[in-house]
Amino acid sequence: MSKGVLLVNLGSPDSTDPKDVKKYLDEFLMDERVIDVPLWARNIIVRGIVLNTRPKKSAEAYQKIWWDEGSPLIVLSERLRDKIDGLTSVPIVLAMRYGKPNIKSGLQELKDKGVDEVLIFPLYPQFAMATTETILVLAEKLRKEHFPEMSFTSVPAFYNHPDYIRVLSNSIAERLKGIDFQHLLFSYHGVPERHIKKSDVTKSHCQIDGSCCKTPSAAHQFCYRHQCYETTRLVAEYLELKENTYSVSFQSRLGFDPWLQPYTDRTIERFGKQGMKKLAIVTPAFVSDCLETLEEIAMEGEEIFHEVGGKEFTVVPCLNDRDDWSQVLSRWIDEWALSKPVEV
Repeated sequence: MSKGVLLVNLGSPDSTDPKDVKKYLDEFLMDERVIDVPLWARNIIVRGIVLNTRPKKSAEAYQKIWWDEGSPLIVLSERLRDKIDGLTSVPIVLAMRYGKPNIKSGLQELKDKGVDEVLIFPLYPQFAMATTETILVLAEKLRKEHFPEMSFTSVPAFYNHPDYIRVLSNSIAERLKGIDFQHLLFSYHGVPERHIKKSDVTKSHCQIDGSCCKTPSAAHQFCYRHQCYETTRLVAEYLELKENTYSVSFQSRLGFDPWLQPYTDRTIERFGKQGMKKLAIVTPAFVSDCLETLEEIAMEGEEIFHEVGGKEFTVVPCLNDRDDWSQVLSRWIDEWALSKPVEV
C-alpha cells in the first residue's frame, strides 16, 4: 500500500468577476449539507433568489481582499501544502470542496503518484455537516465511482488537540503582545441551529440551551457548538485569560432561520455602545484567512466598532502557513504514515 494525503479546504471563486463568483456560489449553496432543504426548495432559494442578487455584492467583497497571486484562501492553502510537503515522507495534495482544484482532481493526482491509501484531511478544527461532513461524503462518493482501488482514512475534528490549542494560543499571544485590549472575542462561522440537532447522534442531547454543551455526551463528537466553546475554553485556560475578558460569537448567517447566537456583528456593536474602546478578535473556525476573516471581520467588523465609538480593533490572523502549525500537521501525517493512529 502506498500512502498519500489530501488536504481539503473550503474553496474560492476563480476570480472576482461576478460570473465566476456566481458559479462558485451555485456550487457552494446548492450543497444539500449547506442549505439542507429539499432540492426544489434549494433551487428556489439559491437559483431563484440568491444568485440573482448576491454575486455582484460578493464579487465587490472579494475585490477588496484579493491578492495579486489570487484568492488569499487558495494562496495560503498552497503555501501550507508546500511547507508540509517539505516536512513529510508522503505525497501531499491540496483540494477544495468548492471550486478548483476539486477533490476529484486531487484524488486523481494522488492516484497518478501511485497512492492507494489516502488520508483525507479536512482543514476544519471543529466538525460541522456543512464543512467536514460534506467533504467526507463527497470523497466517498468519488471513491466508489472513480477510485474503487483506494482506501480512505479521515482526520477527526482537532478542536481540542493539545498541539492545535498550543499553536492557536501562541498565535493569539504573539499578535496581542503589548496590546492593551479590553476583551477578546472568539468569532466562529455560524451554522443554522437545526444543523446542530441534525448532527446529534443521540437525537435528544442537543437543546442549544446553554447547558447541554457543558454536559458530557456522545453528541459532542459531532456537535459544532460544543466544539467551538471547548476550543475557546481551552485557549482561555492556556493563556490564563480572566473571566469576563473573552466571549464567543458566530458570524456569516444567511436567510431567516435561527442561527447560532450571539451574532458577531451585533456583539461588536453592543460592545462599542457599552463603551468598550479596545477589542481584539480571533476566528478559530478558519485555519486560512479568507473572505470571512479579511473582509467580514477585519473590514466590516472594524467599521461597525468605530461607528459606535470603539477605537482600537485588533484582528488575530488565522494560522495560515505558520511554521509551528506546519510542523504540527506534518507530525500528525507522519504518525499516520507510520501506521500509528492519528491521536486527535
